Amino acid sequence: MTIDIYTKATCFYCMRAKALFDQKQVSFNEIKIDNDNDLRNEMIKRSGGVTVPQVFIGDQYVGGCDDLFALYATNKLDELLAAD
Repeated sequence: MTIDIYTKATCFYCMRAKALFDQKQVSFNEIKIDNDNDLRNEMIKRSGGVTVPQVFIGDQYVGGCDDLFALYATNKLDELLAAD
């Protein structure tokens, strides 16, 4: 299962999202968009969102930090991570 997270270095919500995956001992690909317009444009095209983080689990777009934690709160994050 591939997890992609588009982030910026000083983003508190990015840190929270990454910490949740670390807590769950799940590896992820951090795509840092700081000062990289090409990666930022890729993120916008892929997610439709302009803020960070933008989270993808496999081919599924999860959304931002609040969306990720909403999945976690309803135990749906584990189901999504277990799907392969």
